[in-house]
Amino acid sequence: MKPLSLRSKIITGTLTVLCLLGGGIWVFSQFSHASINTLASEGAKSPVITHGQSAAGQIVPERTPAPAAKALSQRVVEYHIDVQLAPDTGVLKAAETVTWTHPGSKPVNDLYFHLYPNAFTSMDTTFMKESGGKLRNDAMPSNGFGSMTLTDLRTSEGVSLLQGMQYVQPDDGNVKDKTLVKVHLPQPVNGGESITLKLQFEVKLPKIFARMGTSGNFVMAGQWFPKLSVYEPADSPGASEEGWNLHQYHGSSEFYSDFGIYNVTISVPPDYTVAATGFPVKSPKVNQNYKVYKFYADDVHDFAWAASPDFVVAEQAFSSPAVPGVRIKLYLDPLHKELQERYFQAAKAALTYFSKWYGPYPYSTLSIVVPPGQGNGAGGMEYPTLITAFGATGSSPDTSLERTVIHEIGHQYFYGMVANNEFEEAWLDESFTSYAEDRLMEQEYGIMANLPLQASLVTKPEPLNQETWRYNGTDAYTQNVYIRGKLVLKDIELKIGTKAMDTVLSTYTRKYRFRHPSTDDFQKTVEKVTGKSWKDYFEQYVYSGGTPDFSLENISVIRKKSAAKIDSYLYESQVKVVNKGTYYPDVSLKFTFTDGQTVQRIWNGQGAATFQMLYSAPLLSAEIDPKHSVLLENKHINNFRLAELKQDTVSRWTLSVTKLIETVLATLSW
Repeated sequence: MKPLSLRSKIITGTLTVLCLLGGGIWVFSQFSHASINTLASEGAKSPVITHGQSAAGQIVPERTPAPAAKALSQRVVEYHIDVQLAPDTGVLKAAETVTWTHPGSKPVNDLYFHLYPNAFTSMDTTFMKESGGKLRNDAMPSNGFGSMTLTDLRTSEGVSLLQGMQYVQPDDGNVKDKTLVKVHLPQPVNGGESITLKLQFEVKLPKIFARMGTSGNFVMAGQWFPKLSVYEPADSPGASEEGWNLHQYHGSSEFYSDFGIYNVTISVPPDYTVAATGFPVKSPKVNQNYKVYKFYADDVHDFAWAASPDFVVAEQAFSSPAVPGVRIKLYLDPLHKELQERYFQAAKAALTYFSKWYGPYPYSTLSIVVPPGQGNGAGGMEYPTLITAFGATGSSPDTSLERTVIHEIGHQYFYGMVANNEFEEAWLDESFTSYAEDRLMEQEYGIMANLPLQASLVTKPEPLNQETWRYNGTDAYTQNVYIRGKLVLKDIELKIGTKAMDTVLSTYTRKYRFRHPSTDDFQKTVEKVTGKSWKDYFEQYVYSGGTPDFSLENISVIRKKSAAKIDSYLYESQVKVVNKGTYYPDVSLKFTFTDGQTVQRIWNGQGAATFQMLYSAPLLSAEIDPKHSVLLENKHINNFRLAELKQDTVSRWTLSVTKLIETVLATLSW
């Protein structure tokens, strides 16, 4: 999904005003107010299917033989889809032939399909109730509802399964949610066997606000076809037992699918141009007032496409040491036709370094779609070999253009090839991609992330590996999945060093390429590379919402006569520090005296401790973690204290400003 946007100018201005109010606290804090970031088998398992008329009398899509290249994934599924767009009504009419190969061992009596467009049928669906009809900064347009209807469903032998369908709601029991359907089979499928079904369906595309739909003559077909759920064998990461992984479409959830093969024929009006996952099998041809495109993709777990008569198309071939050869294709809104080179440069940088760091980009194409401004709800989204940028709302955008392109291309690795379960462990794609995005933005564009400021935005720390809809609201989801998870990765890097962290991520991405890893797999990778246990760390900061909370509780300064000199004095200072949160070791302390001298100490970060100093000048201030290197702490305001202020005054003032800043930042974050 699109990189996190945190409205940097507003936040920076707000913090500046608050910092002026803070006076001495921030003078000594050395805090930088830089702007925050805008935020395998050897071949396809394809049982023979008889071509021709389906039992419903409609043409089923022909099966195009797969290329002979060695399979990179297990290819559990194979889709052949023929879809036609009626632009005046925003309706897709399609036929689908899907083959599923059982990856487990237990007999399977039912198949489950995700019908994602049904999330937009009314305000009573689970997605709409949880989201309130909003996603990010976009809202459901008036009369913008859409839906999916299965008009026929049969086995390859012609046995109808339509009457035996049952909508299921395993997450919340909402009977008005029809985003997941169970199809009972006439006979079980055993482990290693394959079954082929033929479907006819129609999609009334919604008005764009949540990834898919129409906006004027622009069409974004994401999550647009009946898609099989993932069946997890007993040895699957995160699976307690063999079976289907079943979830509805939630307001904050994304997707989880098996790798496979896609042959897709797309028919659009003659003046439309289509961008799609994979590569074109042949040049489009006009047939009976429709332009017909044919696309093929393998070793991917989704297929998306966009269409518009207004696209400005540009294309460049690109290669690098880790990218054997890829054609980068731009499908630009006319407002951005003069910005081609910026898109190309960002894409080339992302492909070059992400392939170097996380493994070669294995596909022959990468398409970048720039929606119109009013279609921004489709922007900032990732699909295999196809991404969408922000909607074109201005002819001179800032570097959020590059950041979005880099972030979404990062998802080709985290989510695309390293295909975690986004329903249950979204941090494995969003946090990892955000980490990679920050690194490349600093390297290529000199834009450094203000990580301490980002940490202060995490007002609701929660476990990172929980189901997305379990978070305490959209803000908590965003704060944890985008920010806190990234800070955990950066914190691990600070502990083990950049070189070792590079090895961790390279090992992880290469080992779990074209697989579905879990958080536990990442933890094991960290442990293998570093040669030590990270159990306690992951329990505190990943599997729970741990965060340290350092506080300067009290400062006392007593003047004493010096025994060494007549009429001279020494000052005995006592400073009490407390960690009210999760344990974090080796915390630095800085003590500043009125004569300008400073003393550095290291605190073990546990419980409460009192530091005592005897010096010729009074203590002016004390500060915990003066360089803000403990990225997992989100409350920095109580890390600093001036000695000369009365304790009750300091406490009241500190708590008031802390509450004010947290309230403002919580309002601005999303």
